[in-house]
Amino acid sequence: MPTKPVLALARTLPDAVEARAARDYDVRPAPVDHPPLGGDALVAHAAGADGLLVAPGNAVSAAVIDALPDSVRVIATFSVGFDHVDLDAARARGIVVTNTPDVLTDATADIAMLCLLGAARRAGEGDALMRAGAWAGWAPTHMMGTHVTGKRLGIVGMGRIGRAVAKRARAFDMTIHYNDRAPLPPHQAEGAVFHDTVEALLPQCEFLSLHCPATPETTGLMNAERIALLPRGAILVNTARGPVLDDAAVIAALKSGHLAAAGLDVYTGEPAVNPGYRDLPNTFLLPHLGSATVETREAMGFRALDNLDAVLLRGEAPGDRVA
Repeated sequence: MPTKPVLALARTLPDAVEARAARDYDVRPAPVDHPPLGGDALVAHAAGADGLLVAPGNAVSAAVIDALPDSVRVIATFSVGFDHVDLDAARARGIVVTNTPDVLTDATADIAMLCLLGAARRAGEGDALMRAGAWAGWAPTHMMGTHVTGKRLGIVGMGRIGRAVAKRARAFDMTIHYNDRAPLPPHQAEGAVFHDTVEALLPQCEFLSLHCPATPETTGLMNAERIALLPRGAILVNTARGPVLDDAAVIAALKSGHLAAAGLDVYTGEPAVNPGYRDLPNTFLLPHLGSATVETREAMGFRALDNLDAVLLRGEAPGDRVA
């Protein structure tokens, strides 16, 4: 029987994904899941492996890639984003890098709407009140939030997820404004209003939802100057990447009331969260649940294995190559 390629898993994956991997590969399970493998431990785990399957949390830096054994031909990341993998270093080593696009669009868009509604309607406060047994009963002025239906929603980054959020928001009769590198064709824009700069978009946004990638250009995108361009009482939603927010500026705006609320699913330095967010009642906070459904996480794993199969089992170019 031919020897199976060796696949090193850097995270624990859904059972169905690990079962398929074990069918086709000599699988080396992740020795730990928390904290995620990185540095020398990740390099040691990849010794003798043909492929490496990583996920956000595994910092695959240039130093890690430079130290990987020559046997590693492909790194598949269990994610759409790949900012945790140094692509230039991978290219220099001739290592293929793949991601898992498309399959998590709907799940992440659902979470964005949950964050939007949760922040607007003070759901986090309400849940805490009920769990504490502190609800005194209905009252005409109790826990009034912000109406969502019919409001203006701004979207930064009108890719797959941004468009899926816009689709959901239209069910609430929201008017969609957006910024992206270029206007969408009419059949994709579906009446959404294009703004050629973020600065032009922000004054229109009673709600703002971020769906841009994490790049040097988007780091700190929502800083004090840009937040000031939002209407007073706007609500901010971030399901993109934590670093697109200047945390100190967002927290200051939440304290001053310039931002009425924020719904967040991602954070700079996660799993650490700026304590300023936890201390505020007008934040609705989730622990990076964007793709966290059984169906989506299995689909992500299968997509990662499809890419690994192409390279390691069939000698083909993978469908989702990013480097």
